[in-house]
Amino acid sequence: MAFIKTSLPGVIVFEPVVYPDERGFFFETYNKQLFLSNNISNEFVQDNQSYSVYGVIRGLHYQKQPYAQAKLVRVLHGEILDVVLDLRAGSPGFGKIYEIRLSAENKKQIFVPKGFAHGFSVLSETAVISYKCDHFYNKQSEAGIRFNDTFLNINWQIPQNKTLISEKDTNLPAFDPSVSDFIY
Repeated sequence: MAFIKTSLPGVIVFEPVVYPDERGFFFETYNKQLFLSNNISNEFVQDNQSYSVYGVIRGLHYQKQPYAQAKLVRVLHGEILDVVLDLRAGSPGFGKIYEIRLSAENKKQIFVPKGFAHGFSVLSETAVISYKCDHFYNKQSEAGIRFNDTFLNINWQIPQNKTLISEKDTNLPAFDPSVSDFIY
């Protein structure tokens, strides 16, 4: 696997080595020793999977301390625009976003450390997303940033009249740079 650092400290893209043959293909989606050798020692304790249709925007979500989660995200079917927002006060990336297209075809994965909000938009007809988390979900620590925050100005690559957004996500607060749940 190639481990590629991004413009946001701690956010890493993984490009697996794929072994194709006449039967199909094989690749490792996770190898603890390989991740450890690349300074990622998170112990994943929960796997989640979601199915969404074209135009869905989910996020930007995170969990507050002490239930913050690091995630390893990949797409099993379809294509998404994956977006992360650095919420760590004092980080050189604080208040900045990183985005990447993840798809079943390109097989890329993204490691999102604790201290980031995460979201995605579905660019294909349907998409199945799988993500590993290093902390169990805790409803009381749920938090998020509104998907259409004017300061962040994220282009979700979905026409406005085609977006599908939950009421919960529509009602999330705007990004406030003076407030942070995380320290870098």
